[in-house]
Order: sequence, then structure tokens, then C-alpha cells
Amino acid sequence: MQAGDGIGSYIRAWRHRLQPADVGLPAGQSRRTRGLRREELASLAGISVDYLVRLEQGRATNPSTQVLAALSRALRLTVEERDHLYTVAGQAPPRKVAMTSHVPASVQRLVDRLADLPVAVYDPAWTLITWNTAWAGLMGDSSQLSGRDRNLLWRTFTGTSSRVRKSDAEADDFETNAVADLRRAVGTYPDDARLSRLVDDLRQASPRFAKLWANRVVNTTGSNTKTIVHPEVGPITLDCDVLTVAGSDLRLVVYTAEPSSLDADHLRLVQVIGLQELSARGLGG
Repeated sequence: MQAGDGIGSYIRAWRHRLQPADVGLPAGQSRRTRGLRREELASLAGISVDYLVRLEQGRATNPSTQVLAALSRALRLTVEERDHLYTVAGQAPPRKVAMTSHVPASVQRLVDRLADLPVAVYDPAWTLITWNTAWAGLMGDSSQLSGRDRNLLWRTFTGTSSRVRKSDAEADDFETNAVADLRRAVGTYPDDARLSRLVDDLRQASPRFAKLWANRVVNTTGSNTKTIVHPEVGPITLDCDVLTVAGSDLRLVVYTAEPSSLDADHLRLVQVIGLQELSARGLGG
């Protein structure tokens, strides 16, 4: 399928990849073409064969959201395929109902394998979900935190202490970016009750947040360098990269240091200290 193809080419391709057994239909005899027949798909989607033909041939170009939803179910589309079908048809994809806090196995493996780098995973509202030992050594052990105490925005705007040191300008930039990112999350998950409560509570708890929220900033840029003040090693300046996990909007946060730098040496020392503390707690009972 080439860029610019209409909805018909996608429906045909996805119809051809399905077998009758995939949708609970008997295979039947004398099936000379691969995939589902048009009349089979039309029946599954609850539309007429004539309308399906016109869709596939590009003669019907404005299908309703009800038709698109029915075709998506009948064609057994993934969420990404469904959203693309809506987009190609000129319709807005269905709204996402709620944020996910589920960490896919592949992402958890990544967190575990990057043992020499501080790595953590946040949900779209910036609530900490999981982290590795290097992260705990650098940022402190979050295993005793729960609820709002694990939310980065709540901690930021209610004045909870942090190991990240910021100048006034850096704090202003970080807060503006954080609120803009939260507004994007609300736009993506407008029906998520937890997200709505977080925004309401932040507006009540923090005049600074309320002011930034009222400004409706949604597009900002900021520095990816952070200075973390470790209680034993002192200040460490690191690059902070935030990656979005495809299909879930989870945030993967990774700290790295310039190779052969003093900060890289300090980061390695933090890891050693962190491992020793973990071992001491385990042996101390």
C-alpha cells in the first residue's frame, strides 16, 4: 500500500489477510480467492455488499464512525490499525478512555537490562511505576512511596524535596513543560477520572500550577540536562532523555553521563553505594 491510498486499499488488504476460521465462519468449498469474500465481511460488519464495494473502489468516501467501528471489529484490527482507518477516512479516531499503568514485558526487560543506567517508567500523568537499582541509588528508594507521593507533578508543585537541583530559570522551565505535558495527557485521555482528579487537586493545592494550567501551554521545549545532588557523592550532572513507549504513552526516563567524564565516575560510585545499601538492608533483617 502506497502513501496516499484511500480507505478502500486498506479494507481490501485487511480483508484478504483474514481466513473464514479467523472470524468463526466455515471455509466452504471452491474458494478461489484468499481471505474473506466481500459478502462475508459485509455480513460481519452489518453493511450492504454494494456499500462495501463502493468503499473498496473509492466511490464512497465519507463512511460514518459507526461504519468504521463495525469494519474495525469485523476485520479484527489492532488499535493502531483502527486509528489509522479512521484517519484515512477523515474521521477522528475514538478517544482513549483511560491511562494505562501496565508495563509491557519488553519494556520491563529493557529496564532490567540497562543495569548500569538509572532508568524508570512513568505513566502519562507522571506517576512513577517501576525503576531499576541504578535509579534507586541515584534518586532514592521509592518503594516506600505510594499514591500521590509517586507523582512527579504532585511532588513538584506541593514542594516535596527532590534530589534534582534547579536554578530559578530551570525550575520555571521544568514546571511549564510538566504542565504542558499533563495538558496533552488530558487531551489524549479526556475521560480518565484519575487524571481529572489530579488536575483538580493540583489546582487547589498550588497557585503556581493553577496559573500555568490557565495559560494553556501545550508546546514547549526544555533542557535535557539535570543536576542530581546525591547525599554522599554530591552533585552529578547528567543527560536526561524521555522516551515514549509506542501504543501506551508510558514515559521511559533514562539518565546518562558523558563517557570518561567526572560525572560518569560519580554515577558509577553511586551504583556501588546503592548496591551496598541494598545488601546491608537485606542482611540486617
